[in-house]
Amino acid sequence: MQGYLLKGAPRGEVFNAIRVVHGGGSLLQPVVASKLLRQMSAPPEVEETELLTPREREVLEVIATGASDREIAQHLSLSVHTVKSHVRNILAKLHAANRRAAVRRARRRGLM
Repeated sequence: MQGYLLKGAPRGEVFNAIRVVHGGGSLLQPVVASKLLRQMSAPPEVEETELLTPREREVLEVIATGASDREIAQHLSLSVHTVKSHVRNILAKLHAANRRAAVRRARRRGLM
């Protein structure tokens, strides 16, 4: 992403943003930039240990064994659909691209 404008941005700002981004630059409206900076500097709202729900931790422990979604579902008495949902949430919360990365990150953070 090279830039971000709010939906109600004036036409002139939109054209200017297109020129800037097309020229290789990046652009954030001041209101967007200040909100982003506030969020980045704010303390985390969730304790690191509370990042994952207890069930997500259970799923992650079984993921670490190399089990498939079906095997995880059988082991934890869940549906495959529910397991996939937990896996998706785990990957998002840990900002991991795949299961192996999620396990590595969780171990580094002391979550498992």
